Amino acid sequence: MRRLIPRIKTTLRALSYRNYRLFFFGQGVSLIGTWMQNIALSWLVYRLTNSIFLLGLVGFLSQIMVFIFAPFSGVIADRLNRYKILLCTQTLAMLQAFVLAFLVLTGRITIWEIMLLGSLLGLINAFDIPARQSFIIKMVEKKEDLGNAIALNSSLVNMARLVGPSIAGLLIAAVGEGFCFLINGVSYIAVLYSLLAMKVKPFEIKKRETHIFSEFKEGLSYAYHFIPIRYILLLLAVVSLLGMPYTILMPVMARDILHGGPQTLGFLMGAAGIGAFCGAIYLASRKNVIGLVGLIALASGIFGVGLMALSFSRSFWISIPLIVIIGFGMMVQMAAGNTILQTVVEEKKRGRVLSLFVMAFMGMSPFGSLLAGTFAGHYGLPATFFYSGLLLQSKLFHS
Repeated sequence: MRRLIPRIKTTLRALSYRNYRLFFFGQGVSLIGTWMQNIALSWLVYRLTNSIFLLGLVGFLSQIMVFIFAPFSGVIADRLNRYKILLCTQTLAMLQAFVLAFLVLTGRITIWEIMLLGSLLGLINAFDIPARQSFIIKMVEKKEDLGNAIALNSSLVNMARLVGPSIAGLLIAAVGEGFCFLINGVSYIAVLYSLLAMKVKPFEIKKRETHIFSEFKEGLSYAYHFIPIRYILLLLAVVSLLGMPYTILMPVMARDILHGGPQTLGFLMGAAGIGAFCGAIYLASRKNVIGLVGLIALASGIFGVGLMALSFSRSFWISIPLIVIIGFGMMVQMAAGNTILQTVVEEKKRGRVLSLFVMAFMGMSPFGSLLAGTFAGHYGLPATFFYSGLLLQSKLFHS
């Protein structure tokens, strides 16, 4: 017991900072609503269209804005007040959820409104994520606690990923998808309250002589010539393109392969959350970043092998532990890469480099979703999972 208490304190040390603690718990509530919306939206699309291709297309449209705008939003995050950017983006995301809830609950929703609102949320996220990731260092006073703060944030995301889909699956079966969108809209109040309750130092806007495109080019050149950053970004891009689209296709797995309903989908996504949460807690318990580069490659390999194994599963009880393994590999490679980037990057280039991180991790996903949806529509879901995992392994072996 005496050894356990110091271990717990080490794992939770970033929560000693007031602003981070406020953001942690406020975001925790909001993220449950976000995951509820993600599950409800994917189930709604597949229920309305019965099309694997359209399922992939919606995933593509909801994330392509991140790929297009994230590089420039990183420059904006370095130029402007990141705190005010977050207040703006979180408010807009709340309004998007309420509009979606209204259209579904009144029976007016069509696939075209889903595509439009998905693209809008992608645009909001393109500005929100770089600002949020680069704002973490402002909430943690000691740089040596930054890795712990990032890992705890990842554990929070995946705890919500465990809870949100499970609740969503039950709600969809009982009252439909609309209430999931409504609850998500209400949940944003918690994170907005936490932001407003923070004590934030005044932000000094420095006059910039250079153009926004010049600053983007400078950040890109910096990331390319800094070998650890370049390696991490390329590896994340490969994993995002070949592996991440599995989440978009989970409704197909739940309904057509495992012959279940929305509850089955919720449990499958919850299993991914369990694995990812375990991976995040493991990273939070580490005292430094030594050895994280090798861990990224190892975790990516685990991710690929898990996908290949999942392609052979036709049983719910076999699929669950395999998805736990997939979730663990995905989270460790993503959070470890984020930790290294935040640790080594120069402060004045933080927003731009983290926007490239977002572009690599989330910006490549829409292309993967479109490819996976098209491939699965022609050759089936099991073949898509198998070849995604196989290609991921071959790319990692050659890298």
